[in-house]
Amino acid sequence: MKNYKKLQNGSDIRGIAITGVPGQLPNLTADEASDIARGFLIWLRNKNNKKPADLKIAIGRDPRVSGQHLLDGLMNCFGSYGVKVYDCGLASTPAMFMTTQFADFKCDGGLMITASHLPYNRNGFKFFTPEGGLNKSDISQILSYAEDDDSGLKNLGEPTNIDGFIHRLGKKVFPAEKGDIMTPYCDHLKELILDGADGGDRPLEGMRIVVDAGNGGGGFFAKRVLAPLGADISASQYLEPDGMFSNHAPNPEDKDAMNAISTRVISKGADFGIIFDTDVDRSAAVDGRGRKISGNWIVAMAAALISENHPGTTVVTDSITSKQLTAFLQNQLGLKHLRFKRGYKNVINKALELNAQGIDCQLAIETSGHAALKENYFLDDGAYLATKIVIKAALLKKEGKSLDSLLETLEAPADEKEIRIPITAENFGVLGDKILKDLEAYVKSKDELSLEEPNYEGVRINFPNGWCLLRKSLHDPILPMNMAADEKDGCTFIKNTMGEFLSSYEGLDLTAFNGRI
Repeated sequence: MKNYKKLQNGSDIRGIAITGVPGQLPNLTADEASDIARGFLIWLRNKNNKKPADLKIAIGRDPRVSGQHLLDGLMNCFGSYGVKVYDCGLASTPAMFMTTQFADFKCDGGLMITASHLPYNRNGFKFFTPEGGLNKSDISQILSYAEDDDSGLKNLGEPTNIDGFIHRLGKKVFPAEKGDIMTPYCDHLKELILDGADGGDRPLEGMRIVVDAGNGGGGFFAKRVLAPLGADISASQYLEPDGMFSNHAPNPEDKDAMNAISTRVISKGADFGIIFDTDVDRSAAVDGRGRKISGNWIVAMAAALISENHPGTTVVTDSITSKQLTAFLQNQLGLKHLRFKRGYKNVINKALELNAQGIDCQLAIETSGHAALKENYFLDDGAYLATKIVIKAALLKKEGKSLDSLLETLEAPADEKEIRIPITAENFGVLGDKILKDLEAYVKSKDELSLEEPNYEGVRINFPNGWCLLRKSLHDPILPMNMAADEKDGCTFIKNTMGEFLSSYEGLDLTAFNGRI
C-alpha cells in the first residue's frame, strides 16, 4: 500500500529525491512523480471539467540535480494522456504561477519542481491554478488519487497518447514543448521599475546593488532585470545555478547566508543588497550599512512600501512578530496589524478572508520572507518584493536618502531567541496539545504573567520584560519556542520560567534548557 501522505508539507509536496546523505533514502523518485502527476491531473480535470488532452500545464524547476528526473516522471503521466505541457526549464516559483496569467500561456495549471531552501538531496512540487497556490486540503486530495493505482482508469479512462514517447539515451520519455516564461516575467518586473522609478530608460544608473542568489534560481534578477536598467551588479555573488548549493544555503533565514550578503554589501560599498531563497518566492535585504532587513524588519519594509498608497490597511503576519513591529506598523505607519499563524498559505488565506469580509488588507507576510501583496494576486513573490524595494531605493536616492530611512523608527528587542523542543513521545500531537492547554492554566495562575489576546496559534505569554510563544510545529514533532525581551539577556528569565514548567513532562527532549542560551 502506497503512503504518499508522508510527502505532504502543508500546501507543498517534499521528499528525498536522491541519495547522498547517510541514512536518507529516496522516497520521491520518477515513479512517485508519475503517480503524483496522475493525482494532479485528476484533481485539475475535476476542477475544470476538461478532458486531459484539453488541459495546459507548465512545469518549471529549480537547479537541483534531481529536477530533470522528476520532470520525466511527471511526463510519464501527462504525456500518456496527451496533456499539453510546457517545459519552462530553470524558473522561479512565482513565474510558474504567472503561466496561468500571461496571455501567451494561459495554462490551467502551473507546477514547480522545488524543495525551497532544503538541502540538495531533497525536492518536491508546488502547484498553481489561475486562482493561486493550492491549499493543504487540495494536496491531500491529490495524494489520495496518487496512492490509488486504479484512479487513472476510474477517473481519466485509458491513456490516449500511450505511443507518444521518444527515446532519450535509450530511455522512453514523453516530450514537452519548450516554454519560455522567464523572459515575459523579467520584462514584467522591468516595466514595473520603469514605471515606478521615474528615471527614463535606465532608472537604476549609478546604483550598485548586490544580489545573492545562493546558487539557486534567483540570478536572473540581477542579470535580466537590474543590469538592463542601468544598475551596477558587479558585486553580486552566487548568481550561477548550482544544484549542490556549494556556497551557502539559499535561504534568507539562514544566518550564514545573511552574513555573507551583509559582508559583501559593506566590502563593495553597495547601496543595498537583495537575497533570495532557491525558488525565489522569498527575499530579504541588507541596507548600505550592512544591516539585515529580514525577520521583523522585512515585514516592516514591505509594510512601509504599501502604507502611502493604502493608509489604514491591515497587515497580516505570522505569529512570531515582535511587540516593537506592532508598534511600528500601528503608530508610525498608521496601519493595522493582525498577528496570525505560521505558514505562508495561512497568512495569505487570512488576508483573502479579510478582503472578502470587506476589510481592506493589502499585505500578507511571514517573517521568513514570504510576502504576498493584493496588487500582485496575493502571490508570495520574492522578486516582486525586491522590485518594490528597488523602486523605492531609486526614488530615495534622488532625495539623498537610503533604504534605512524607511525603518529608522523601528525598534528591536534587546534580546531574541528561539528554542526548538523535540517531542520524543510516540503520540506527539496529543502530548503537544496537552502541554499547550496546561500552559494556559499555568499562566492564568501567575500574577506576573498574562496571555496575549487575541492569539491564533499556540500560547503567547506576556512577561514583565518581554514575551514568549510556545506552539506546535506545522509539520514536525517539535515545540518551537520563540521569545524576546526588552533588556539585554532578558530571555534568560523567560527561558528559565518555561524550562521549569516543561520539566514535569515526560516525552520532551529538554537538552536546550540545560545550558545557557
